[in-house]
Amino acid sequence: MGRLTVGILSLAELFVSATVHLLFGFYVFSSAVASDLSQAVTDCFKPNTFDLVAEEEEAREGKVVVLKGSPPPIVLVHGIFGFGKGRLGGLSYFAGAEKKDERVLVPDLGSLTSIHDRARELFYYLKGGQVDYGEEHSRIYGHSQFGKNYEQGHYPEWDEHHPIHFVGHSAGVQVVRVLQQMLADKAFSGHENTSDDWVLSITSLSGALNGTTRTYHDGMQPEDGRSMKSICLLQLCRLGVIFYDWLDISWLKNYYNFGFDHFEMGWRKTGITGLIDLLLGNTGPFASGDWILPDLTIQGSIKLNSSLQTFPNTFYFSYATKRTRKFMGLTLPSSVLGIHPMLFIRVLQMSQWRHPSNVPPPYKGYRDEDWEDNDGALNTISMTHPRLPIEHPSHFVMDDSECQPLQPGIWFVSYFHHPHHICDKHRGIMAYERTSKYLNRIKLYFSLLV
Repeated sequence: MGRLTVGILSLAELFVSATVHLLFGFYVFSSAVASDLSQAVTDCFKPNTFDLVAEEEEAREGKVVVLKGSPPPIVLVHGIFGFGKGRLGGLSYFAGAEKKDERVLVPDLGSLTSIHDRARELFYYLKGGQVDYGEEHSRIYGHSQFGKNYEQGHYPEWDEHHPIHFVGHSAGVQVVRVLQQMLADKAFSGHENTSDDWVLSITSLSGALNGTTRTYHDGMQPEDGRSMKSICLLQLCRLGVIFYDWLDISWLKNYYNFGFDHFEMGWRKTGITGLIDLLLGNTGPFASGDWILPDLTIQGSIKLNSSLQTFPNTFYFSYATKRTRKFMGLTLPSSVLGIHPMLFIRVLQMSQWRHPSNVPPPYKGYRDEDWEDNDGALNTISMTHPRLPIEHPSHFVMDDSECQPLQPGIWFVSYFHHPHHICDKHRGIMAYERTSKYLNRIKLYFSLLV
């Protein structure tokens, strides 16, 4: 009887969670459509004399023009379910921060693709050329070796003499770290002169540096951090993504894309039998594990971090957030007011997470209490600096003056207790309303270096 009750409660929780996420996704999508329709109506009443100016601005959009003595560009890298400039109409993932400076780029990477695949896409987005996911990697994970072709890179001058500031939100920071390691390892065919010095700084905004227990709540198995439970939120997500990509509706995918085009899951390629194989888990990214959730488990992050360095000539900044507080020995959401209802539930769930007692811990010395503080998506302990499997050099900052003089090769960590991991203010979907403040801070830090 007790087991039946637990099962019913679990299914009820899954139903509520799936409904809330679906409604939130519909809200975001409908907001984008409404914004585009509003803009289209407004444009209809604009005089034709402005058409030429608009065309010239559109031609320049998304490209960084290198001027002698100009500061390095800033590249904003989105996290899971995120999107870059040009997706979801006029919505901005980074709350419009990219509009504050003409040298800010917002690439559109796969929203659910693996950290490895996104890092490869980011390189070719900036440098130009056809995305090459790597022959060995593509063979192992069963997808095409080549992807989108960028005829002209958004910053083709990029090299050690023209380095870049990177700002990564959530999983985006791991994408940048993997990219920097690939640059150091000279992992891009035809680009043998790459080095870690191509990256001037990395700023982490609520970065998934050490994984998150959220993945286990949503359905990843804590036993291995790679497989999914039979019935869970992620299984529903998997089914939705498979049908979305299999239907392959071009205008819809141009509006929003999960990034699995290199798996060729469309009905024209696979047919009905291909759809059945995808649904049964015989083929596709969910079968091979080449998608982002396995990279965000604690085990997946440890595996990823084991090959990543903190480089001596790069400047690192990290901003960690939490929406929890201690009350009578319990970790609880910090407030009911001023926090999205969906986030309140997620914060509460994560603060109560307990690793199964019959499953080996993800690493030696793991304690549940260390992972209680969170912001609804990531654990605060994960956001500060790379800790697992080995701890990287770090310095916790109480005041900006502690960052001067700047020191490379060390993570400068700041805590923010109020910003959410997910925010919908000022048309920003999944980043802080303070993103523009962080950009200004980067400029301030490096004003004496450029």
